[in-house]
This record gives sequence, C-alpha cells and structure tokens, in this order.
Amino acid sequence: MTLFAAARLPREILFGKGQRHALPAVAARYGRRAFVCTDERFATTSEFAEILAGLRAAAIDTLVYDRTLPDVPRDSVAACIAQAKDFRPDMVIGIGGGSCLDMAKCAALLLSHGGKLQDYYGEFKVPGPTLPVIAVPTTAGTGSEVTPVAVISDPERTLKVGISSPHLIAAVALCDPDLTATCPPSLTAIAGADALTHAIEAFTAAKRGTDHNLPQQHVFVGKSALTDHFALLAIRLLGRSLEKAYRDGSDETARADVMMGALVAGCAFGTAGTAAAHAVQYPVGALTHTPHGLGVATTLPYVMSYNLPAAAAEIAEVGTALGLPQQSGGNADALAHATIQEVSRLFGAIGITPTLAELGLPEDKIDWTAEQALGIDRLIKNNPRPFDLTAMRRLVRAAYDGDMAAATMRQEFAQ
Repeated sequence: MTLFAAARLPREILFGKGQRHALPAVAARYGRRAFVCTDERFATTSEFAEILAGLRAAAIDTLVYDRTLPDVPRDSVAACIAQAKDFRPDMVIGIGGGSCLDMAKCAALLLSHGGKLQDYYGEFKVPGPTLPVIAVPTTAGTGSEVTPVAVISDPERTLKVGISSPHLIAAVALCDPDLTATCPPSLTAIAGADALTHAIEAFTAAKRGTDHNLPQQHVFVGKSALTDHFALLAIRLLGRSLEKAYRDGSDETARADVMMGALVAGCAFGTAGTAAAHAVQYPVGALTHTPHGLGVATTLPYVMSYNLPAAAAEIAEVGTALGLPQQSGGNADALAHATIQEVSRLFGAIGITPTLAELGLPEDKIDWTAEQALGIDRLIKNNPRPFDLTAMRRLVRAAYDGDMAAATMRQEFAQ
C-alpha cells in the first residue's frame, strides 16, 4: 500500500468561545490598516461594533465594506475594490457567512494583483500571494475560512464559477461559536447540512494520489490520509450535534460542535474536493435559486446510493462515525445502506427538502441539469464511481422522484 497525504491550510487556526476577542492582537501582526468585509445585517449588530472598537483600541485603522451580497455577484467585487484602493490596507478581514469570507478573498486578490475577477476563474490562475486574509465566520457551514476557493456569481454565466488557488487560503481562521448563536434554525440546518455534505463527499472521494505532480496541477486531489482524518472528525461532530443545534440554538456545546464540524469539513474538502452532489447542485441552484447547502444536501443521499457499488466500505465508515451500531457479521453493505438511511433521516429532521422536485426543479430540465453537471469535470472526476450521461440522467431523475433504489443502478451502469 502507498500512503498518500496532502493538506493546504491557513497559517493559524484559532477556535473557541470568545476567540473573537483575540482579533486585535492577531491583526496587529499583519499591519495597522484593515479593510473589513461584511454584510448589512451583521454590520448592525452589537458584536460587530464590539469587534471594530477592539481593533481601533489596538491602533488598527479600519475601513468597512458592508454591502456583501449572497453568492458574491461579480460586479459587486469591483465596487468593493473601488472603496478600498485609496485606503491601501495591510490586510483584509472577512466577518460573516461564506459570502463575506469569499468577498474578502476576492478583495485581497484584486488589491494585490489587479485585473478583473474573471481573469482568475479556474484553478491556479492566481499568480502569487495576496494581502493576508483573516477569516471570522459567523455561520457554520461553508468552511470558507480554511479553503482555497471563492465562489462567484457571474451574470454572463448560467452557473456559479469558482476561483481556486492555494494563494486564496486565509492567513488566519478565527472561529468563535458564540458568533453563530443568533443563526435561525433554518440557516443552522442548511449550513450544517452543507458541512456534512462536504465531509462525506471528501471522505468518499476518489483516491487519486499516485502522481507526484497531482497536487501541483490540481487544487483538489482526492481523498488522502490527512483529509480522511478531518472528514471523519467533522462527521462525528455534526452527527451528534447538528440536530441539537437546530432544535435549541442556545445549546453552546452543540453550537461549538457544529462550528468545529464545519471548520474541519473545510480542512478536508479544501484539499480532497467534493464530488457529484456539488456538481448537480450547480445547475439545480441556477434554476431554482435555492441556497447552496439545501441543494447539495437534497442530492447527497442519492449520490451516496449511486456510489454504493464503488464505496460501500467508506460509506460504512461514515455510518460508524455517525454513531450507528456495527452490523452483525461486520456486513459493510448493510451498514452502508443504514448510513444512507441515517443521513436521510437527519436531513429530514432538520427540514432539508427530500427531492429535487420539491426543491423546485422543473421536470423538463432534468436532462439539461444532467448535462451541465456532467460537464463540471473537476467534481465529476472526484466521484468514486464514474459517470456517463445516461447514468447522470438517471441519478438526477432518481433525486427528482425520490427513488433511492433507482439511484444505485447496480445493473444498469457498468463499473
């Protein structure tokens, strides 16, 4: 056996209750001028006022951009940069949900290297280091505080696009679960389901680590010994606490578990990558305008069923991490099936839509969705079981109809 491992992470990860109070000391190591990216909602909170006061007390000048929008519309980044250029910041601080953190990454990129955002779409297009980013998440889901990706919505493209580069990884991820305390149940559920999907897709991703050039040519390189460690920790934490955090937002232990779960899921998929559930969500999200986390979670159980012939052992390990009992005789197939049922049960318990039909996908767009999903090669090649167009169409149809058995397709698609 050849042991392979890869991980690309921030220089520093700080996690725990009250860690937001460390921001002034952390920021002071990077300079005295901080450009802060957040959104209108968080900018009005007492927590944000307290954070700004702490920075100013530490003699750090701040300029705030508080107009970050969901999914980071391309042209909004240009407006953000126009505000920051004359300020000449030493660092960019992103405070908020995943879009705020992605906006901070994009701002650091363009302030450092200029040009247009679309110059950097794809992998390894960022030519060098950017201004340091300090990522302070206020939701627990995207993992953007530790990943090498910023997701953009471009009006000239139907699907969202990504910028993927190790240079986009934040210098510091500063995670305080107290900042998630005011997240409503629906956001807690959707963000947490996104995180669990990240972890499961990273753990069940294809094994691709045989070529020494692989990490030099691709940002996402498939599962490895290190990413498996992070993914299983995420699955354990989210499995035991996501439903609790959804039902009682004041449960500090559950909030901390879910935020740590989202963080380490990001540590896993930021190198391993995700797979078919994310590929399907790109066109589904474009058609339904539903939250990303809701779409990937709706699709995940069907993708897990599809992957059973190629990844039963890994899916069974997911079940063990979720706390399911071992099957009599150590039957991995039985445990794998039970695992998919448990993921479906958990998602149902927190209000995740069970089918693409209920998510709002038009039936006459099933084939188009399949074609678009199959074309997202960086995700499809990461899936443990290969696809052709017929298989993808059947998967999308199964997720539309709610037919888990049809998703597996053992006899109808060659291995």
